Amino acid sequence: MKRGGAALVTKEKKAEAKSAFPALCSQWATECDIRPDPNGDLRAFHPSFSAFITWMREKGYGHYLEFRSVMGPLYDAEMWFDEEFKQRWRN
Repeated sequence: MKRGGAALVTKEKKAEAKSAFPALCSQWATECDIRPDPNGDLRAFHPSFSAFITWMREKGYGHYLEFRSVMGPLYDAEMWFDEEFKQRWRN
């Protein structure tokens, strides 16, 4: 495989992971009964990224964390997680 081909595979895996995150976050939140603060205060809502990652691995979705990234796949995954749960203010 040419060098450029490996980079393409990496970009495809990362893109696949990113596109899967909204559904995975929704499924996790439903299964684990994760709900925002009843008063709508997003700052009081702190879903656990580490619990989500554990859930992903236990459910067989760990392969979505296997891609190359400058900052690392867990960093990117946490950014996507925070976006899904409107927690970007924490970063």
